[in-house]
Amino acid sequence: MTFAPHRAGGFTLMELLVAMAIFAIVGTMALTGYTQLQQQAEYSEKRLARVREVQHAVQTLAADLEQIEPRPIRQPIGDARIAAVLAGDSIEYPLEFTRSGWSNTAGLPRPTLQRVAYHVDQDGLWRDHWAVLDRTQASEPVREKLLTGVRTIKFRFMNASRNWVDRWPQSGAIGTADGERLRPAAVEVVIDLDDWGTIRRVIEVAG
Repeated sequence: MTFAPHRAGGFTLMELLVAMAIFAIVGTMALTGYTQLQQQAEYSEKRLARVREVQHAVQTLAADLEQIEPRPIRQPIGDARIAAVLAGDSIEYPLEFTRSGWSNTAGLPRPTLQRVAYHVDQDGLWRDHWAVLDRTQASEPVREKLLTGVRTIKFRFMNASRNWVDRWPQSGAIGTADGERLRPAAVEVVIDLDDWGTIRRVIEVAG
């Protein structure tokens, strides 16, 4: 009686190599897909964070400009006064003004009026404000960075004749008591961003 040769159980070397190759291919595909999903999620989160940043900056600007008050302030030295709204190329800030509605939930001994200024440097758009209206030379502003990636910010002002002007107060009103208290009817804000291009917003001044 003859017996057929008994084949040992298990896989041959070739079968193991094929299985390992298939496993490696599937693993690589899965890792690539996971990496792409992770990158897309990170990109979406960055985009969402940028949207929130831009929205916050524009909303802050609008809230400030809507509440411009006709309250001039004193110069840090002397008795001269600075207009309630001051804007132009030859001054420290492109725009500086007095606004109302400064929240005081802590009940601090200070007014609800606030002096605010906006400017752009290499780090982005900044909002400065002071703890007092009539500041001294020793008064330092509280600075808040509102927006990154800002190339420029420009302002235009609608006067009583419904014409747009680039400076405020207008030349004929500078140095006069009435001119110091003048407010524009509206302010146009144009922000040039590295990634989004130009954002334009017109804010009506209350009152």
